[in-house]
Amino acid sequence: MGNRGGALHNGDRQIVRTYKSRRWITCVLEFRGRKRCVMSPGRYTELFFLDEAVAFAAGHRPCAECRRQRYNAFKKAWQSLRTGPINADQIDWELHCARMDAQKRKLTYDAALDQLPNGSFVKIDGHPWLVWGDALLLWTPQAYARKISRSQDVVAAVLTPQPVVECFRQGYEPEIHGSWRSL
Repeated sequence: MGNRGGALHNGDRQIVRTYKSRRWITCVLEFRGRKRCVMSPGRYTELFFLDEAVAFAAGHRPCAECRRQRYNAFKKAWQSLRTGPINADQIDWELHCARMDAQKRKLTYDAALDQLPNGSFVKIDGHPWLVWGDALLLWTPQAYARKISRSQDVVAAVLTPQPVVECFRQGYEPEIHGSWRSL
Protein backbone atom coordinates (compact mmCIF):
# COMPACT_ATOMS: atom_id res chain seq x y z
CA MET A 1 0.00 0.00 0.00
CA GLY A 2 1.16 3.53 -0.55
CA ASN A 3 0.19 7.15 -0.52
CA ARG A 4 1.21 10.39 -2.16
CA GLY A 5 1.39 12.73 0.79
CA GLY A 6 -2.27 13.30 1.56
CA ALA A 7 -5.83 13.15 0.29
CA LEU A 8 -6.15 12.72 -3.45
CA HIS A 9 -9.90 12.24 -3.13
CA ASN A 10 -12.84 14.47 -2.23
CA GLY A 11 -15.75 13.82 0.14
CA ASP A 12 -17.45 11.69 -2.53
CA ARG A 13 -14.37 9.43 -2.79
CA GLN A 14 -13.54 10.70 -6.26
CA ILE A 15 -9.89 11.12 -7.17
CA VAL A 16 -9.33 14.85 -7.80
CA ARG A 17 -5.50 15.10 -7.98
CA THR A 18 -2.51 12.89 -8.75
CA TYR A 19 -0.53 13.79 -5.65
CA LYS A 20 -0.55 16.09 -2.61
CA SER A 21 3.19 16.36 -1.85
CA ARG A 22 6.54 14.99 -3.01
CA ARG A 23 6.46 12.27 -0.32
CA TRP A 24 5.27 9.19 -2.22
CA ILE A 25 5.76 6.17 0.02
CA THR A 26 4.88 2.49 0.18
CA CYS A 27 3.70 0.99 3.44
CA VAL A 28 2.83 -2.43 4.80
CA LEU A 29 -0.86 -3.36 4.94
CA GLU A 30 -0.74 -4.04 8.69
CA PHE A 31 1.27 -2.04 11.20
CA ARG A 32 0.96 -1.89 14.99
CA GLY A 33 -2.73 -2.78 14.92
CA ARG A 34 -3.75 0.46 13.20
CA LYS A 35 -7.13 0.35 11.49
CA ARG A 36 -8.26 2.62 8.66
CA CYS A 37 -11.32 3.15 6.54
CA VAL A 38 -10.17 3.42 2.92
CA MET A 39 -10.56 6.95 1.54
CA SER A 40 -11.59 8.49 4.86
CA PRO A 41 -12.62 12.15 4.46
CA GLY A 42 -9.66 14.48 4.87
CA ARG A 43 -7.16 11.61 5.29
CA TYR A 44 -4.55 10.31 2.89
CA THR A 45 -5.71 8.27 -0.08
CA GLU A 46 -4.60 4.66 0.05
CA LEU A 47 -3.02 3.31 -3.13
CA PHE A 48 -2.58 -0.42 -3.62
CA PHE A 49 0.23 -2.03 -5.60
CA LEU A 50 0.81 -5.63 -6.66
CA ASP A 51 4.31 -5.46 -5.18
CA GLU A 52 7.26 -3.23 -4.37
CA ALA A 53 8.59 -3.22 -7.95
CA VAL A 54 5.28 -1.77 -9.19
CA ALA A 55 5.34 0.88 -6.45
CA PHE A 56 8.87 1.87 -7.48
CA ALA A 57 7.80 2.10 -11.14
CA ALA A 58 5.03 4.46 -10.03
CA GLY A 59 7.67 6.62 -8.30
CA HIS A 60 7.27 5.59 -4.66
CA ARG A 61 9.91 4.69 -2.07
CA PRO A 62 9.72 2.58 1.13
CA CYS A 63 8.18 4.21 4.21
CA ALA A 64 10.72 5.08 6.91
CA GLU A 65 8.28 4.14 9.70
CA CYS A 66 6.50 0.89 8.88
CA ARG A 67 9.12 -0.41 6.41
CA ARG A 68 12.21 0.83 8.22
CA GLN A 69 14.49 -2.05 7.20
CA ARG A 70 13.59 -1.68 3.50
CA TYR A 71 13.86 2.12 3.76
CA ASN A 72 17.34 1.85 5.29
CA ALA A 73 18.48 -0.57 2.57
CA PHE A 74 17.07 1.71 -0.15
CA LYS A 75 18.67 4.77 1.48
CA LYS A 76 22.01 2.96 1.62
CA ALA A 77 21.83 2.19 -2.12
CA TRP A 78 20.77 5.79 -2.81
CA GLN A 79 23.61 7.14 -0.64
CA SER A 80 26.22 5.00 -2.43
CA LEU A 81 25.65 7.11 -5.55
CA ARG A 82 25.96 10.50 -3.84
CA THR A 83 28.23 12.45 -1.49
CA GLY A 84 27.19 13.89 1.85
CA PRO A 85 24.42 12.80 4.20
CA ILE A 86 21.06 11.89 2.69
CA ASN A 87 17.62 12.11 4.29
CA ALA A 88 14.08 11.29 3.18
CA ASP A 89 13.36 14.86 2.06
CA GLN A 90 16.35 14.83 -0.28
CA ILE A 91 15.36 11.45 -1.71
CA ASP A 92 11.78 12.67 -2.19
CA TRP A 93 12.92 15.84 -3.95
CA GLU A 94 15.22 14.04 -6.38
CA LEU A 95 12.71 11.27 -6.98
CA HIS A 96 9.95 13.80 -7.65
CA CYS A 97 12.07 15.48 -10.34
CA ALA A 98 12.71 12.08 -11.96
CA ARG A 99 9.13 10.78 -12.02
CA MET A 100 7.21 13.57 -13.78
CA ASP A 101 7.73 16.57 -16.01
CA ALA A 102 6.44 20.13 -15.50
CA GLN A 103 3.08 19.14 -17.03
CA LYS A 104 2.79 16.29 -14.49
CA ARG A 105 3.30 13.61 -17.14
CA LYS A 106 5.25 10.48 -16.29
CA LEU A 107 8.89 10.69 -17.28
CA THR A 108 10.43 7.74 -19.07
CA TYR A 109 13.75 7.20 -20.78
CA ASP A 110 15.07 4.65 -23.24
CA ALA A 111 17.52 1.90 -22.28
CA ALA A 112 18.71 -1.42 -23.64
CA LEU A 113 16.87 -4.33 -22.02
CA ASP A 114 20.08 -6.28 -21.44
CA GLN A 115 21.49 -3.35 -19.44
CA LEU A 116 18.62 -3.04 -16.94
CA PRO A 117 18.76 -4.57 -13.43
CA ASN A 118 16.09 -6.75 -11.83
CA GLY A 119 13.05 -4.78 -10.73
CA SER A 120 13.01 -2.28 -13.58
CA PHE A 121 9.74 -1.84 -15.45
CA VAL A 122 9.64 -1.19 -19.18
CA LYS A 123 6.90 -0.49 -21.68
CA ILE A 124 6.83 -2.63 -24.81
CA ASP A 125 4.00 -2.45 -27.35
CA GLY A 126 1.96 -0.46 -24.84
CA HIS A 127 2.26 -3.03 -22.03
CA PRO A 128 4.27 -2.89 -18.78
CA TRP A 129 6.87 -5.63 -18.28
CA LEU A 130 9.06 -6.33 -15.27
CA VAL A 131 12.72 -7.12 -15.93
CA TRP A 132 13.59 -10.19 -13.84
CA GLY A 133 16.61 -12.39 -14.45
CA ASP A 134 16.81 -13.35 -18.09
CA ALA A 135 13.08 -12.72 -18.60
CA LEU A 136 10.39 -10.10 -18.87
CA LEU A 137 7.19 -10.62 -16.86
CA LEU A 138 3.94 -9.12 -18.14
CA TRP A 139 2.27 -7.12 -15.36
CA THR A 140 -1.47 -7.13 -14.69
CA PRO A 141 -3.15 -5.65 -11.59
CA GLN A 142 -3.79 -9.16 -10.24
CA ALA A 143 -0.55 -10.99 -11.07
CA TYR A 144 2.28 -11.43 -13.52
CA ALA A 145 0.57 -13.08 -16.46
CA ARG A 146 3.24 -14.11 -18.94
CA LYS A 147 6.97 -14.66 -19.15
CA ILE A 148 9.15 -14.09 -22.21
CA SER A 149 12.90 -14.11 -22.75
CA ARG A 150 14.68 -10.82 -22.36
CA SER A 151 15.90 -9.86 -25.83
CA GLN A 152 19.41 -8.69 -26.57
CA ASP A 153 19.92 -5.36 -28.33
CA VAL A 154 16.32 -4.21 -27.78
CA VAL A 155 15.71 -0.70 -26.48
CA ALA A 156 12.56 0.02 -24.46
CA ALA A 157 10.99 2.90 -22.56
CA VAL A 158 11.87 2.52 -18.87
CA LEU A 159 8.97 3.27 -16.51
CA THR A 160 10.93 3.04 -13.25
CA PRO A 161 12.51 6.42 -12.41
CA GLN A 162 16.19 6.51 -13.26
CA PRO A 163 17.48 7.12 -9.68
CA VAL A 164 15.59 4.02 -8.54
CA VAL A 165 17.09 1.94 -11.36
CA GLU A 166 20.50 3.14 -10.19
CA CYS A 167 19.68 1.91 -6.66
CA PHE A 168 18.80 -1.49 -8.13
CA ARG A 169 22.23 -1.50 -9.80
CA GLN A 170 23.75 -0.87 -6.35
CA GLY A 171 22.19 -4.06 -5.00
CA TYR A 172 18.74 -3.05 -3.80
CA GLU A 173 16.40 -5.71 -5.18
CA PRO A 174 12.69 -4.96 -4.91
CA GLU A 175 10.26 -7.51 -3.55
CA ILE A 176 8.01 -8.93 -6.25
CA HIS A 177 4.72 -10.81 -6.21
CA GLY A 178 5.07 -14.60 -6.13
CA SER A 179 2.87 -15.13 -9.19
CA TRP A 180 5.98 -15.02 -11.40
CA ARG A 181 7.08 -18.42 -10.04
CA SER A 182 4.24 -20.23 -11.82
CA LEU A 183 5.06 -18.80 -15.26
